[in-house]
Amino acid sequence: MASRARVRAPELVGAGGWLNTGGKELTLADFRGKITILDFWTFCCINCLHVLDELRELEEKHRDTVVIVGVHSPKFVHEADHLAVVDAVARYEVHHPVLDDPALATWKQYAVRAWPTLVVIDPEGYVVAQHAGEGHAHAIARLVEELEAEHAAKGTLRRGDGPYVAPEPTAGDLKFPGKAVRLPNGHFLVADSGHHSLVELAADGETVVRRIGDGQRGLVDGTSPRFSEPQGLALLPEGHGYDVIVADTVNHALRGVRLADGSVTTLAGTGRQWWQGSATEGPAREVDLSSPWDVAWFDGQVWIAMAGVHQLWAYDPAAGTVGVAAGTTNEGLVDGPAGEAWFAQPSGLAVSADGERLWVADSETSALRWVSRPEGADETKTVHTAVGTGLFDFGHRDGAAGQALLQHPLGVTVLPDGSVAVSDTYNHALRRFDPASGEVTTLATDLREPSGAVLVDGDIVVVESARHRLTRLRLPEEAVRVASVAHRTQRAATEVAPGALRLDVVFSAPSGQKLDERYGPSTRLLVSATPPELLVSGAGADTDLSRELVLSDEITEGVLHVSAMAASCDDDPEIEFPACHVHQQDWGVPVKLVAGGADRLPLVLAGLE
Repeated sequence: MASRARVRAPELVGAGGWLNTGGKELTLADFRGKITILDFWTFCCINCLHVLDELRELEEKHRDTVVIVGVHSPKFVHEADHLAVVDAVARYEVHHPVLDDPALATWKQYAVRAWPTLVVIDPEGYVVAQHAGEGHAHAIARLVEELEAEHAAKGTLRRGDGPYVAPEPTAGDLKFPGKAVRLPNGHFLVADSGHHSLVELAADGETVVRRIGDGQRGLVDGTSPRFSEPQGLALLPEGHGYDVIVADTVNHALRGVRLADGSVTTLAGTGRQWWQGSATEGPAREVDLSSPWDVAWFDGQVWIAMAGVHQLWAYDPAAGTVGVAAGTTNEGLVDGPAGEAWFAQPSGLAVSADGERLWVADSETSALRWVSRPEGADETKTVHTAVGTGLFDFGHRDGAAGQALLQHPLGVTVLPDGSVAVSDTYNHALRRFDPASGEVTTLATDLREPSGAVLVDGDIVVVESARHRLTRLRLPEEAVRVASVAHRTQRAATEVAPGALRLDVVFSAPSGQKLDERYGPSTRLLVSATPPELLVSGAGADTDLSRELVLSDEITEGVLHVSAMAASCDDDPEIEFPACHVHQQDWGVPVKLVAGGADRLPLVLAGLE
């Protein structure tokens, strides 16, 4: 057995206490003898949700030797609310203990810099590996097998049940519903995400007419279909063979529904998650998608809020094709031509009455964006921002759009006067942006995680996701008065010196694998900064995972944005078709420039620093 670096694991501390333990407070000593995997996550983060799904198979296969511990480490103020964490654990079917760490105490002890990050602790209490980002499940599975063999031989492995205690189930017709549409007969079709199904409700928004889907997670077509956390819904124009199209989020697929018999057909996606290097266009059933969160009929196609890759895609039902329509996969807020714009987990779509604008709730930048159709035949679609400034500023502030603030909105709804209602999810509010005046106001408060809304006869029906219901509101003639609050994402800044800064992304190929260089460089590094003036040099893309940056001596603080990717394949000449894997992560590292600060910034993609 090859020797590996080991670092004593710090204690697990969180002011919010423990969930999924039957009320028991745990310490690191409770996990002695087990292989422990710490999953540093926050529930707004789509990459964190991907990792939850990646870990499910590992968690089940090694249930008697492995304990996964979620360490919830909030980005947004709302995510520091203990009740919101309780809801999130139930919403995403987290079946392991979770430590609620609202002050990021354990995050700091483990020197974590990004969501998600996985830390592997051996049965003797030592950290043996750290992985940031997605795509590491195979490497961790291999490491777990090695640790099982090693510690079984040493007598330090303890088999048996872990400390997970399932919470009491909650009853109700809906469970964390995502979005809804109004059907031609006046009923509502609701994406019942927590029950992995669609529910048709009568015009009262409460009476269940029928359920489409058996409530079990899966990807099954036909008249006994299965979904996996469906979210967005859109009515299709007549003549396309289906009445409703569904963003089947965790299945990474689009599904078509015929209302006459409730039959479901997969229209786009393979059921696999898209990774860098995968096809970005082609026959719809042959192209991988990544967490489609909403859909809308715009400019003759179904546009898709592809939250998992920070892009908008489009599905053409006539041609049976799908492909990228806007965005680069880089996460951030950058306007301009559709192919050059940056999004950050787009999660809600709505089309203006004249069909000229596609409104976008861009959740991670707490922004309201829109895509405009080209004015001339030779022009391209353009992305604009109405409200929002970037990844790190959020709050509840009304007034001129340029200084107004939202907090992780998930839905948009066009109102009769051409203004836009925003389901301002983490502010528990319904907001309004008026393009004519450029003003943002608040329509309603005391909603619980609203995720979408539908217009009905002058009223608005809001999907209150965390109250598991639809709520009908009369659109007010006057705005609600709300005290203004503004926040920045609270993470300790790294003190660095002005001038030269060595950036090293640490990556070690997993055991039994090597870097995949068959078709050229296997790594990629992209660096930018907020404000851009922070970087005198070193911005841009390259293939080396280390880079010399030069920081301005006129800027006192900012954020370095680092995106890294590495590809590795099985290192065994006997394997004719080796399995290959992509590891990728985006970091937003707050930095403070001080004399005597660090001149090197290490970021661990996979390995130990």
